[in-house]
Amino acid sequence: MDECEDVPKDFIKLKSEKLSVDEVSELVISPYCGAVSVFIGTTRNNFEGKKVIHLEYEAYTSMAETEIKKICRDVRQKWPSVKHIAVHHRLGVVPITEASVIIAVSSPHRAESLEAVTYCINTLKASVPIWKKEIYKDEYSWKENKECFWANSEK
Repeated sequence: MDECEDVPKDFIKLKSEKLSVDEVSELVISPYCGAVSVFIGTTRNNFEGKKVIHLEYEAYTSMAETEIKKICRDVRQKWPSVKHIAVHHRLGVVPITEASVIIAVSSPHRAESLEAVTYCINTLKASVPIWKKEIYKDEYSWKENKECFWANSEK
């Protein structure tokens, strides 16, 4: 494969269907890269002593996609060797143990892909308009990301 045939790509998807780790990681594989780093955020069954039944996510989709594209641009400025980036986030109900978000990044060497995937999830939680509702047995709670810049600006 000629290098020009494998131009860097960003794969961004917000969807209500179950996310696939295989699908997301396969999107970023490149013959020019020796590293693919993947982050998988899953629904856990508890929060601060409460039993979590499931999570529900809502998003301002067009704005969320725009913000994720900005994150991808930032990654490419910070780590120019990064080849492909995939960010898939689930919307709607996410049962216990299923993935809410999967991020994959490929690069020639592991350091860049590991740093980039960490940057992606931290920045996504801080800046992308996706809201999480935790459903417990007898109540629910909208969760604010502690990293979220707009939540911290009002304090």
